[in-house]
Amino acid sequence: MTERKPIESWLTDMDGVLIHEGVPVPGADAFIKRLRETGRPFLVLTNNSIYTPRDLHARLSRMGLDVPVESIWTSALATAKFLDNQHPGGTAYAIGEAGLTTALHDADYVLTDADPDFVILGETRTYSFEALTKAIRLINDGARFIATNPDNTGPSPEGALPATGSVAALITKATGKDPYFIGKPNPLMMRTGLNALGAHSETSAMIGDRMDTDILAGLEAGMETFLVLTGVTGTADISQYPFRPTNVVDSIADLVDLV
Repeated sequence: MTERKPIESWLTDMDGVLIHEGVPVPGADAFIKRLRETGRPFLVLTNNSIYTPRDLHARLSRMGLDVPVESIWTSALATAKFLDNQHPGGTAYAIGEAGLTTALHDADYVLTDADPDFVILGETRTYSFEALTKAIRLINDGARFIATNPDNTGPSPEGALPATGSVAALITKATGKDPYFIGKPNPLMMRTGLNALGAHSETSAMIGDRMDTDILAGLEAGMETFLVLTGVTGTADISQYPFRPTNVVDSIADLVDLV
């Protein structure tokens, strides 16, 4: 096996790695503190497109995790970056929350339901049948279909909630059109994040709690990968996948000394 270069930049998932069910994972504060003390470039990634980086910064700060706004990378930001590169100054009909609409506005996109270039599906806790119907009709009329991430469910205290992936499946069934998913495991989200850091995949690592999103995205982006066992994927689940993480550790606390 080829020996990897020393890790100079870190990308980490948020839920299941730094926090779990709204509580910091033991060692997360020490890991973030060490990153900031050493000046290592890092990003905290999330497929959730509901919140803006400022929202997430405030949420993490309340938990004692001091993550700068500029070190937070969401699927909404990656979507806006993709659209700005592909079709600058376009128009979109967006279903989602402030995290998505703010990112699109910052990319100089006009949000409209009048013959938009794109229909963009993000996450919201209040999916509207009227909005979904509008999206279906616009796609049938020629708008291109983008979704911020492929996650089928999201967590809540009461149990699983339908998320972007499952709602996208409804739209696909009605239109016959598949969306282009921006978020993990699409390595596009990782590569745009690395570009934002000015980092290279050969000297970067991805930390995640899910084999099917975090680890797969890191693998396909050419990064060293660390699977932590504080979230979705357990030790027994790893063998179900045809790929492997570079490393498996109990939690983020085991990685503090590597920074």
